[in-house]
Amino acid sequence: MRSLQFRSRAQTRELVSQVHPALRMEGHGQEVGAVRASAGGLSVDRLDVDATVSYDAAASRKVCLITVHRGAVVDTTGGRHDTYGPGHTFLIAPPDRPGTGELRAARCTITTFDAAVLDEVATHDHDPRPAGPVRLTGQRPLDAAANLRLGTTVSFLRDQVLADPDASGLVVTTGVRHLEAVVLATLPNTTLAMRAAGADIANRGPQTLERAMAFIADNAQRDITVADIAAAVCVTPRAVQYAFSRHAGTTPLGYLRRVRLAHAHSELVAATPDASVLAIATKWGFAHQGRFAAAYRAAYGNAPSATLRAGPGRAAQEPPQQPPAAPIGPCGTATGAHRHDPAPRTQP
Repeated sequence: MRSLQFRSRAQTRELVSQVHPALRMEGHGQEVGAVRASAGGLSVDRLDVDATVSYDAAASRKVCLITVHRGAVVDTTGGRHDTYGPGHTFLIAPPDRPGTGELRAARCTITTFDAAVLDEVATHDHDPRPAGPVRLTGQRPLDAAANLRLGTTVSFLRDQVLADPDASGLVVTTGVRHLEAVVLATLPNTTLAMRAAGADIANRGPQTLERAMAFIADNAQRDITVADIAAAVCVTPRAVQYAFSRHAGTTPLGYLRRVRLAHAHSELVAATPDASVLAIATKWGFAHQGRFAAAYRAAYGNAPSATLRAGPGRAAQEPPQQPPAAPIGPCGTATGAHRHDPAPRTQP
């Protein structure tokens, strides 16, 4: 573990270039200060500039994070103008991509390590294992909680682990590996997409289908979407789509149309001849009468107006079979918990 401290601009530029050869810093002002702590392949530089310093990071295989404590850092990569203030931690640029920006009267921490170690962390910590090299795909943390977690981890390493001259090699290595794991958990990267896809596959079974069908049966009169169905059964929209395609041979919205068509059929069977086909179709979300009539004829063998003219009390045509209600799902929502009063809706 090594600590260095400089107050001149020339020495600071040299300090930064040593750890990140592709990072060049230029600017003006009275003073630029830097303090470095490094160990286990990780370097943490605390910079304090009194005016404006620009940086130009060429593409490299380094992960370079900036945590802002005072002032502002402006990311100008590719012509954008994204400003980060105190409390923000972000990636200068994804590895192998260039980045530019400015430090404006800023006090910040620059944390740098080799991007190759992310592959090692992902191999040990993720299931399934990545099929190729891990790539960071975004510069901002996923959300405010991720930003706080990443910044807190950087601060802990800087102020507790690397600042302790008596810290053992094992403590330092563990701390560095923890930071690398937090980077994968908080910044957009290819392992997050892979894990999400794996969860979608795991959640596409018949249990997901049964819960989704039960939710649709209880909420067919509402203007529901695939996202609503997925949220009700605690899976992603993609998992719901997988489940319907794999086990029902249709889509979630295709099944919703079938359920609504069955309800419209039941009302036509029970209605008196003076009832309106248009009103019943509209109530169940069929805004286009020609499409409703075509779908109805395909399902029941005659026109909806013919069913209405036959009058109540006749033998009803057999509606499409509906699934039995499923038990309470993993979200703790009973199948009838989302029932609402009928309301017109737009056919999906």
